[in-house]
Amino acid sequence: MKHTLATFCLLLVGIALSLPVRADGDVGAPVVVRDPYYGDVLFHFYKGDYFNAIVRLTAAQKRGVLSHHDEDAELLRGGLALSYGLHEEAGEIFDQLLAAKTRPEIRDRTWFFLAKIRYQRGYLDAAAQALAAIGDELPKNLEPERRVLAANVAIERGQFDEAIAALERWKGPKGWSDYARFNLGVALVRAGRFAEGANWLDKVGRLGDDRPEMLGLRDKANVALGYTWLQNEAPERARPVLQRVRLKGPFSNKALLGVGWADSDAGDFRSALTPWNELAGRDLLDPAVQESLLAVPYALGKLDATGQAATQYESAIVAFSQEHQRLSNAIADIEAGGMLDRMLAVDATADDTSGWYWRLDEMPDATESRYLYLLMAEHSFQEALKSYRDLVALRANLLSWLDKTRVFREIMDTRKAGYAARLPRIEESLANADMQALRARHDELLARVQRVESEQDLFALATRREQQLADEIGDIASKPVLSASSPELDDVKARLRLLQGVLKWQAEQDFPARVWRQKKQLHDINRILVGAERARLAVDDARVNEPERLLDFDQRVTTLTPRIELMLARVEATIQRQREFLDGLAVDELRAQQERLDTYTVQARFALAAVYDRATAASNDDGAQP
Repeated sequence: MKHTLATFCLLLVGIALSLPVRADGDVGAPVVVRDPYYGDVLFHFYKGDYFNAIVRLTAAQKRGVLSHHDEDAELLRGGLALSYGLHEEAGEIFDQLLAAKTRPEIRDRTWFFLAKIRYQRGYLDAAAQALAAIGDELPKNLEPERRVLAANVAIERGQFDEAIAALERWKGPKGWSDYARFNLGVALVRAGRFAEGANWLDKVGRLGDDRPEMLGLRDKANVALGYTWLQNEAPERARPVLQRVRLKGPFSNKALLGVGWADSDAGDFRSALTPWNELAGRDLLDPAVQESLLAVPYALGKLDATGQAATQYESAIVAFSQEHQRLSNAIADIEAGGMLDRMLAVDATADDTSGWYWRLDEMPDATESRYLYLLMAEHSFQEALKSYRDLVALRANLLSWLDKTRVFREIMDTRKAGYAARLPRIEESLANADMQALRARHDELLARVQRVESEQDLFALATRREQQLADEIGDIASKPVLSASSPELDDVKARLRLLQGVLKWQAEQDFPARVWRQKKQLHDINRILVGAERARLAVDDARVNEPERLLDFDQRVTTLTPRIELMLARVEATIQRQREFLDGLAVDELRAQQERLDTYTVQARFALAAVYDRATAASNDDGAQP
């Protein structure tokens, strides 16, 4: 089972990536996510948060924001629906993909998953048609499962020769084919083709694979083959096959019982006592152990150990009665309610949205737990329990969303109050802000800088000190006294020309940098003005449209609350029905165990009476002798 679940997880990853998945679990090259919303979906998917992944995927598809990943997203949605047991919805999605002009690799994977759905639902002919439609673009990692699926479909349809031919040509990973070989062997035996079925079961029963799941399959095949030989009155062939089963495995009890019956059928009752006595000391919960409590005194009776046989029958009757009472107590606990909550509480640390591959691997410490292991191993109960768990998780999500709508309501009220409070201040600020005047002033300054640059007006951008010095030198140079000519005045005029030259040279050196700084400052001012103008437009838009947006969001929140409450009521009702269904399955299972104990008790009483009758008859015969 772990192998199958892990494989399905990899298949879902392959769906999400739209890439083949290698056998070692590597998904190959990185995926280029072109739509951010699809990346958000994949983020939740890779976290194992399948519920939020499918919610976000559905919402994104309705909004039409996955244009670059339409086919991949739809295939992922089908896989996620399948992971939650929504077979009909998944089937519809795959059918729609096949009706569209999808890429060949998408079509082949879609046919493959459609075949799986049809097989799981018992539509064997339709599953065979889907498998036949698969082309050459199916990823190599899916090919082994496709072959096994094809073999299982053929077996279920009674086409054993076709399944045999497919398995004989098998060249893929051996682990996959062994399950199909086991199914084929069992089906052939049930169809009356004992020799062929035994041959396939024997092959599986001799597997050399030491992986835990393969060891379990090997034991299961040996038990099936051993009991097949017992039913065909061949105990000498059944015994060595059953002895291949591990003594500590899940099938050891049934194997020990079968070994004892093989010895018994061969007339060797003393040897039969060895496995039966070993079995009788194990947990009475197992039907094989219960049967051994009758088998041991049966063998003792055949060995003329009448007293020991009677004692063993009496002990069996007491044990059956005590177990029957414990079952009654367990039934009462289940009917009192709380069994399912106790089961889920054991797994309380797991993610509530894990979907497909969640499985209850540990039972709670409760009265009924020890009697439900066999029921828990059944696929139907596990699927129903997963559905119950998904419903509980859905209820938690709805309750969370209901709380969020209350938060949204508070947010809306706060935004309305804030809008009403800020609007007067905003309108006053807008009235005082003359953007046109600011823009005109900026343009005027820009024109002045451009004129200064074009005319090379060096002192237009000079510092105040430089302008002051230039004015002072000009004033001195314009004095009438300097118009005369003398050696002293000529020296003063030369010095003034030198000072004017130095100032002009300094102004020429600094002029480019000063022009650049002015332009940069005007550019920054322009950027601020553009931002302010945009903000003004945004404010104007908000003044016009914000009340409508607030009203629209308010209406959405208002209508969402009753929808959530309606869905919550439906989920609660469905949870109750599912709880009653699961409780009923558990109670039926425990009552079936009680009925089996009642049958064994009746058999034990009749056998004990027969032992007493034989003992009385033997005593009378001894007393009648002279």
